[in-house]
Amino acid sequence: MASQTRKQISVLVVSTLAFTICFMVWMMFGVIGIPIKQELGLNATQFGILTATPVLTGSLFRVPLGMWTDKYGGRIVLMGTLLVPVIPIWLIGHATQYWQYLVLGLFVGIAGASFSVGTPYVARWFTRGRQGFAMGIFGAGNAGAALNKFVAPAVVVAYGWTAVPNVYALSMFIMAIVFWMFSYSDPSHKVDSSITWRQQLAALKDPMVWKLSQYYSIVFGGYVALALWMTQFYIGEYGLDIRVAALLAAAFSLPGGVLRAFGGWLSDKYGAHKVTWWVMWVSWVCLFILSYPQTDFTVATVDGPKTFHIGLNVYVFTALMFIIGVAWAFGKASVFKYISDEYPHNIGVISGIVGLAGGMGGFILPIMFGALVDLTGIRTSCFMLMYGVIWVSLIWMYFTEVRHTEVIGSRTPRAALKG
Repeated sequence: MASQTRKQISVLVVSTLAFTICFMVWMMFGVIGIPIKQELGLNATQFGILTATPVLTGSLFRVPLGMWTDKYGGRIVLMGTLLVPVIPIWLIGHATQYWQYLVLGLFVGIAGASFSVGTPYVARWFTRGRQGFAMGIFGAGNAGAALNKFVAPAVVVAYGWTAVPNVYALSMFIMAIVFWMFSYSDPSHKVDSSITWRQQLAALKDPMVWKLSQYYSIVFGGYVALALWMTQFYIGEYGLDIRVAALLAAAFSLPGGVLRAFGGWLSDKYGAHKVTWWVMWVSWVCLFILSYPQTDFTVATVDGPKTFHIGLNVYVFTALMFIIGVAWAFGKASVFKYISDEYPHNIGVISGIVGLAGGMGGFILPIMFGALVDLTGIRTSCFMLMYGVIWVSLIWMYFTEVRHTEVIGSRTPRAALKG
C-alpha cells in the first residue's frame, strides 16, 4: 500500500495536471473564437458572449460540485468533471451556427468547475500549515490558459480551427484515464452526509464570504476575462497575427497560473491579508496606466501648433500585463489561504461559493468588455472597467481590515478583527 506521503504527492500532481487540461479547454474560445467571429461576422459584444458562455456554466456548477466533493469525495467528482464535457468539445468542430456554439459552450463550461472540486480534494491531503502551498500548486493549473495560447494557434495554422476541438476532446479523455489510475480516495475527507444544501449555503450569511468573493472576482474573474480577451486585443490594437498575438497574451496568462504556488507560499509565510492588500495596489497602478488609450493631441505653442502622441507600445503594454499576471497569481492563492484559515471544515462549500463569484466575474466581464468597445470604440475601456472594480475592493478592504490591523506586523488580520 502506498505511503501517505506518496499518496499526497500523487494526488497533488495528477489533480494539477487534470485542472490544467480543464482550464485549457475552458479557455478555448479565446483563440478559436477569433476565426468563428470572422466566419459569422460577430460584433465585439457577440464575441464577448461567445467567449464567456463556457465560463457561465463553469461558475454555476462550482457550488454544487463543491458540495458533492465534501459529501462524496473529490476523486469520483473530478473524474466525472473530466468525462462529461468530452463529447460536447468534439461537437464544437461540427457546429455551423452561433446558437450551436453557445449551447455547446455551456456543456464545455463544466470543465471550468473542476477548480472547486480539486481545491478541497487536494487541501484535505495536507496539514493546515502546508495547505496554502498545496492549493497554490494545484491552482497553477490556471496555466492551462497559457497552454491554450500555445496549442490552439499552432493547430489553427496547421490544420484549421475545427481541429482544435478534436485535439482537446482527446486530451480530456486521456487525462481522465490517467487521473483515475494515479489518484486516491480517503473516506475521512468527506463531510457528514447529513448536512443539507441549505445548511451548507448558510455560509452566505457570513460577510467575510461576500468580501472574499469580491476579491476573487478580480484576481480570478479578471484573469479569466482578460485571458479570453487579450489575443483579439493584440490583433486589433497592434495588428499582429494570431500566433504572435496569442504568444504575447501568454505573457499574462502563464505567470497568472504557474506563480500561484509561490503565492501560496507567501500567503503561508506572511498571511493572506498582507499578500492580498499589496496585490490590489499593484493592480490599481498597472490598470491606471493601461486604461489610457492611444491619443494624439495638439498644443498651441509660441512656435505654432505641435502634435503629441501618448500611448503604450506593445512592449510596455506586455510588461504591464505580465506584472498584473504575477500579482493576480499571488492574489488567487491568498484568497484561498483566507478560506483554508477561516473555514477548515467547510472548504468545499466556501471555495465553491467564492469560486462561483470569481467565475461569474469571468463571465460578465468579457461581455461588458465587448459592450464598452461597441459603445465607445475605445479598446482600453476594458482596463478602465477593471480599474473601477479594483477601487471597490481597496475601499472595502481598508474599512474592514486595514483600519483594524497591521499591514506589516506580527498580528494576523483575523486575530485583529476578533480582538
